[in-house]
Amino acid sequence: MKSAKTFYITTTLPYVNAEPHIGFALEIVKADCLARWHRAQGEEVFFNTGVDEHGLKIYARAGELGLAPQAYCDQMAAKFIELKQALNLSYNSFSRTTDKRHLQAAQEFWRRCLAQGDIYKKNYQLKYCVGCELEKTESELVNDRCPLHPNQELELIDEENYFFRFSAYQQPLLELYRRQPEFVLPAGKSKEIRKFVERGLTDFSISRLKAKMPWGVAVPDDDTQVMYVWFDALINYISCLDWPDGPEFKKFWPPIQICGKDNLRQQAAMWQAMLLSAGLPNSAQILVNGFVTVDGQKMSKSLGNVVDPLALVRRYGTDAVRYYLLAEMNAFEDSDFSQEKFAARYLADLANGLGNLSARLANLLEKNNLTIALEQPAGERLAKLFKAKMDKFLFNEALAVIWQELRRADSDLSRRQPWKMTEPQEIKDCLAPWVALLRQAGILLQPLLPVTADKLTAQFGQPKISKSEPLFPRVD
Repeated sequence: MKSAKTFYITTTLPYVNAEPHIGFALEIVKADCLARWHRAQGEEVFFNTGVDEHGLKIYARAGELGLAPQAYCDQMAAKFIELKQALNLSYNSFSRTTDKRHLQAAQEFWRRCLAQGDIYKKNYQLKYCVGCELEKTESELVNDRCPLHPNQELELIDEENYFFRFSAYQQPLLELYRRQPEFVLPAGKSKEIRKFVERGLTDFSISRLKAKMPWGVAVPDDDTQVMYVWFDALINYISCLDWPDGPEFKKFWPPIQICGKDNLRQQAAMWQAMLLSAGLPNSAQILVNGFVTVDGQKMSKSLGNVVDPLALVRRYGTDAVRYYLLAEMNAFEDSDFSQEKFAARYLADLANGLGNLSARLANLLEKNNLTIALEQPAGERLAKLFKAKMDKFLFNEALAVIWQELRRADSDLSRRQPWKMTEPQEIKDCLAPWVALLRQAGILLQPLLPVTADKLTAQFGQPKISKSEPLFPRVD
């Protein structure tokens, strides 16, 4: 049993067949918020992310560019590593599925599932979506295409591979979902995965012929096969903890996992069955994000509407991007991005909102040479409301709790007009509650907007408050 004072959060590992986009930025910023939130509660946190570097998509893309697969993966992994500084991420593990420790863990995991009797070999034929890296049944297809990748032709596979006995885990999975009603959030996705499992499970292929697709983890004791990308990639959640021999696994397992809704089956059913087969505890919880659309359309290279989070950071700054992702995007449902909405949010909530309020207060305090005692009481109600939202992973609603108070402060200042007051004590009495609010905001915003929180604390966390550079300068 792991210590109650440890917390493990992990994102999925995005494929390196394309550069980072706003959808993954949303996933990893949410994970970062949870990591920072739990550290603030005094817990020791393990935060894992990384990249998935195997499979047909990667092999094909490297070939298109005339690169060796490993050289291509090295180039692309570096682009994802850039996100750490750009988005101010606090992860302490960046997993690459080409890492030696991952290869070793994947092979050991295979051996354990094999010893359990859950891996066998057979000939088969199937239709395979390279975009999803998943087999597709006829009932999942629309006009003989995968609905998630309608512009890609399906691969027809006819070969002998190894299979995982997924069908043996229907009842154990249903029992897991029954025992932990919030194992998958939101509730709609929990219902969806239960229905999928209730319909019956089909064993799935977990290897490919090396002669056709050599880019993968070698199957133990069979040099004709490599592991199927999903079987291999999911194991990163334990290989990053140096499983099976490292002490970190016992210390931190099990994790909370964040994924997109197109990963629901893999994370909440396939991976959980694999863990049971290997004799390991299941994950603690799966948080499922919706899709991010752009101007009402799915992001795609062909439409040219893929949003680069690094470009947004260069224009608006790190915390502005974090704020938009957390405040504008729904906690669990699909959300739409547009440059216009981003600019409007930045102006209204950040430049004219928090930024303007902090500047007005600091200017008035410095001009009137006032001090505000540090013991000035802050709102206990606000802290409780904020915590309740954070504990339910409702980051957008947590921010809304704070911004409602910030708007109330702006409204109060406009109504009372302290700049027209002449008595220092009257001015001080007017400003003191809102100084206390900004001090409290500096604490509450630490997990979500850490740079802004630090600036608020530095400026307002002392009795004598002076003007400073704008928190969010206007952007042309």
